[in-house]
Amino acid sequence: MTDFLLELLSEEIPARMQDKAREDLTRLFSAELERAGLKAADLITYATPRRLALIAKDLPLETHAVREETKGPKVGAPPQALEGFLRKTGLTQDQLEERDGTYFAIVEKPGRKTAGVLADAIPAIIRAFPWPKSQRWGEASRSTESLRWVRPLQGIIALLGDDLVPCEIDGIVSGCTTIGHRFHHKGPVTIGNAADYASKLRAAHVIVDQEERRTIIREGAQKAAAAAGLTLVADEGLVIENAGLTEWPVPLLGRFDPDFLSVPEEVIQLTARVNQKYFICRDAGGKLANAFVCTANISAHDGGASIIAGNEKVLAARLSDARFFYETDLKVPLEKQAEKLKDIVFHEKLVTVAARVRRMEAIAKSLASVIPACDAQAAGAAAALAKSDLVTGMVGEFPELQGLMGGYYAAAQGKPALVAEAIRDHYKPVGASDSVPSAPVSVAVALAEKLDTLTGFFAVDEKPTGSKDPFALRRAALAVIRLITENNLRLRLGSTFSEVAKLYAADGIATADPSADLLDFFADRLKVQQREAGVRHDLIDAVFALGGEDDLVRLLARVTALQSFVTTEDGTNLLAAYKRAANILKSAPDATALAPSGDLLVAESALLSALDAAEPKAASAVENEQFEAAMAALASLRAPIDGFFDGVMVNDEDPAKRAFRLGLLSRFRDAVHRVADFSRIEG
Repeated sequence: MTDFLLELLSEEIPARMQDKAREDLTRLFSAELERAGLKAADLITYATPRRLALIAKDLPLETHAVREETKGPKVGAPPQALEGFLRKTGLTQDQLEERDGTYFAIVEKPGRKTAGVLADAIPAIIRAFPWPKSQRWGEASRSTESLRWVRPLQGIIALLGDDLVPCEIDGIVSGCTTIGHRFHHKGPVTIGNAADYASKLRAAHVIVDQEERRTIIREGAQKAAAAAGLTLVADEGLVIENAGLTEWPVPLLGRFDPDFLSVPEEVIQLTARVNQKYFICRDAGGKLANAFVCTANISAHDGGASIIAGNEKVLAARLSDARFFYETDLKVPLEKQAEKLKDIVFHEKLVTVAARVRRMEAIAKSLASVIPACDAQAAGAAAALAKSDLVTGMVGEFPELQGLMGGYYAAAQGKPALVAEAIRDHYKPVGASDSVPSAPVSVAVALAEKLDTLTGFFAVDEKPTGSKDPFALRRAALAVIRLITENNLRLRLGSTFSEVAKLYAADGIATADPSADLLDFFADRLKVQQREAGVRHDLIDAVFALGGEDDLVRLLARVTALQSFVTTEDGTNLLAAYKRAANILKSAPDATALAPSGDLLVAESALLSALDAAEPKAASAVENEQFEAAMAALASLRAPIDGFFDGVMVNDEDPAKRAFRLGLLSRFRDAVHRVADFSRIEG
């Protein structure tokens, strides 16, 4: 057994591609080994800006003989099928094996030297590598058949133990040398084997292990901030990106002019993060500090002073631009900005953003009636201005700030705080981890934005299909569910969607009412969301199946009570009795409990009395949304229905008795259906 080292040296690999490249290298290499009957004890991959490397632990020096069996066509199949199979396998008909009326191709592959397997595998892996973007270079690039790589490939190390694995692709021949740090090391670095790869490159100022570089950046940035009496704002994505940009990371703290702190802190953070890959810091009071941490790729002789000065200068220029956008935007009232929305197309089938804003204003005012303490005029005013920042210079530079900047501009221009907050938060919640607005006006505007989106796209038949959801409608639906349930809003979704559809029809955009499709869509989204909360999807189905239940707060209260009930002994037994009754009633679905002729059996009388008592109790409890009480009323039917099945022959020869007994079962089924459709419940 021995270890194998593969290094693919190139010009700079984009940081965002490195983790996926490591996964792809592992996958492709494993597939090549498996094809040859080999397996490594472990596969370790590394990525730096200039190299992609793999170490395969404990590979055997030779492969075992492999027997490959391929199933072919049936004996007597059309000649074309057999001919195609023979071409595919490279065999003749007399070399096929016939078994149970089917042809099989059996190929015995003798063992091979592992070095030979690897020599064939390396070029195959390189040619098959699925970079998101790749390029050709040099004279060979005149041909579309030439080698493609993310950036020009410069070298290959392939060492099995201490021995070179000879291979070549497009004139690049494998060897045992690589290069060190671009500035800290001159000349080649000779690698002896997999064991000394990381240490020899470390000596050449290259840390090949991405996790080690991330730790250096994470801890070094925190230390640099702490030394200045500050706290680093954690940003793991930025840690990973900086590790992908450096081979010898050195975190350094710099400063910027405190006058820039007059700009909203989100703008400063995005300017530092997106444009420059810098971390930001906070002071002891939690306020944004005029400091940043950058990650150098060298250990400078002056301790990094020149690097810091250069980065401070670049950031100052960026922040000057940001301040210019901010101050320029503030000079234009949001109402004036809103006038420009008529020139922005929301969607080719849904016309302009201006039309969307008019609908949002109407929806927000209407929603105010079902949101406690919501000021309808404020909700309408916030909705009317919610999209105004889309045409500002700042959002043009940083689209991530839409909504947020509108809130800042509204506050600075003297709008009421509840209006500015509603503009700021109208996209929320974005994703499962995002907070949900709770201020009444903010809730109204956030709901209006998403209800308009969902209704519009469903009305023009732009629904999600399979894994495709280009307009993020699933996310919008989940956001609506959270806004309603976490704020305990008593909103009838079906009628709300119908009212929004009328607004679209009034704009001449769509005439179809998509509310039925939207309710089905919401049922699916609700099941997804509640599954994560431990709620059974079949219970949601059981309540939705009753029809007319589109108040999500009431629906979930009913589902919660139902879940508690069906897990009890009474619930389990009642469900079994319901299913038995439902099966019997399949032959008489419209059975009615007619007045009996003659005396009742004890079991009949007991069930009749229990139904007379339970039905009104369950109905009243459901009406008053006391679902636990409704379940308790149903539980009182358990003993009588069990006794009925034990003591009564339902399909009696006497038509009158049979009709009465079927009618009792029908009443029992209908009583249960007042709470949920038990036929949808599993078990």
